[in-house]
Amino acid sequence: MPNPYRGEIEAEIGGARRTLVLTLGALAELEAAFGADDLMALAGRFGSGRLSARDLARIIGAGLRGAGNNISDDEVMAMKVEGGASGYVRIAADLIAATFDAPEVAR
Repeated sequence: MPNPYRGEIEAEIGGARRTLVLTLGALAELEAAFGADDLMALAGRFGSGRLSARDLARIIGAGLRGAGNNISDDEVMAMKVEGGASGYVRIAADLIAATFDAPEVAR
């Protein structure tokens, strides 16, 4: 079960249910991959709506590795997801939202 308070999501990738999370290490990996100076620049890049297929693989791959899976970006690109390309976009968008949007906390 994914923990939304930790920014975790669950998605079916490559025929298996997998947990993804952008840990601090995964975010640092993405900063380096995208040439972003900081988290605000990284969030801005994600918010631009202009992500390539390679970008989606990097984001999903970093999320899988953040959750402890030893999966390369090339392996992510070879995996099938429901909905094809739009499925990859949905997974990346859900992961980014879980990372940068705090879940509602009951008071």
